[in-house]
Amino acid sequence: MAIFEPLATPHHWKPAALAAGPFAGLQGGAVASLLTAEVEAMAVARNWGTAISASAWFLRPTPMAELRTQVTVVTEGGRVSVVDNTLWPAGEAQPSATVRVTLSRERAVEVPGLDGSAADPVDPTAFPLRNLRAVHGHGRSWFMDAMEARVGGEAAWFRMHHDVTTDAGPLARVLGPADWTHGIARPVQNVVADPNPNLAVQLFRPPQGAWIGVRPEARWRPEAGLGVGSGVLLDVNGEIGRVSMSVILVPFPRTAPVTALGSAAG
Repeated sequence: MAIFEPLATPHHWKPAALAAGPFAGLQGGAVASLLTAEVEAMAVARNWGTAISASAWFLRPTPMAELRTQVTVVTEGGRVSVVDNTLWPAGEAQPSATVRVTLSRERAVEVPGLDGSAADPVDPTAFPLRNLRAVHGHGRSWFMDAMEARVGGEAAWFRMHHDVTTDAGPLARVLGPADWTHGIARPVQNVVADPNPNLAVQLFRPPQGAWIGVRPEARWRPEAGLGVGSGVLLDVNGEIGRVSMSVILVPFPRTAPVTALGSAAG
């Protein structure tokens, strides 16, 4: 089962319960994955090349409702193409989220003296399984239920059990796990919510296999109610890219504590 299913009307989508976030609306990583997956699917027909980065902005909570998207080509052709994709609740005028995807046609070059050796493969199944409860506390499904989570080797590891869309590409598959980066590395736990209004991921190679790892760090400035999260993205064979996001510190809703590893990303 895909987390987002296409409807009969082009560029309209129905989210499954697994797309839910910890508070109001859908999980930001799920929304960014949907928007990026649609661009990656179009890239094959349009000869845009490989999606190498995505920058997402979460403008307001995305409801659990029919959604529509609109793809806008900023520039295409040559080595690099840039494509925007924006999401609205169907029938509403105010968008909920937007993503800008950069794509490039791959072209091999020779670089003398560069050591391209890889590290020994990691087996995330050897690390402890983390059972992450939904922070809303009402027993309903949410985005973390769509993946397996383990922690070990200075990283958190995620394996999606459901596709975001049936034709999701490599970058779309990374965005969901990457969205948890700042929540993994909170300086202190269970004191404030820390939604991220944006998310940026850059890949220099596609992940091999189903596991995505994040080696995270986070910095908070409580006097301003702000912070940042960042991290190295991994697959079982080593580094694949980077992730970063801004963080807004806000008091918890009265009924919503955080999980041990979860994120308050909206």
